[in-house]
Amino acid sequence: MQGYEKIIITKDEIVPTAQRMRAEDRALVMIHGFLTDNGFNVSYEYEVGDNVESYTVETAESLPSIADIYDKAAEWPERELGELMGITFEGLDTSKRLFLPDNMLEGQGQILVTPMKELIDKAQGGKQA
Repeated sequence: MQGYEKIIITKDEIVPTAQRMRAEDRALVMIHGFLTDNGFNVSYEYEVGDNVESYTVETAESLPSIADIYDKAAEWPERELGELMGITFEGLDTSKRLFLPDNMLEGQGQILVTPMKELIDKAQGGKQA
């Protein structure tokens, strides 16, 4: 059984944590962003043996990028969080959009939500349930 540990860190601990994990040859599993009552949180999940250690920064609006440490494994989720949730990753090239067309929805943090019924209707070829 895989273990999971959540560790709260500060913005200033993101880069040193990533550097330590990379030096220990730990894989970056994913970077997640999620919304709580206190604002956006960002979680950096690393594989440590058979376990996952999740280093979470609470109330994140602007964070340092770790793309220079973990390459595309960090760049893509950071760009995604920037585009969809409006979180700024300092030092990350965001001159082009990752998912959304350049001429769509000016501004940051454009979370697109499609109602489940509409997705089901499209999957069924437009038939009404």
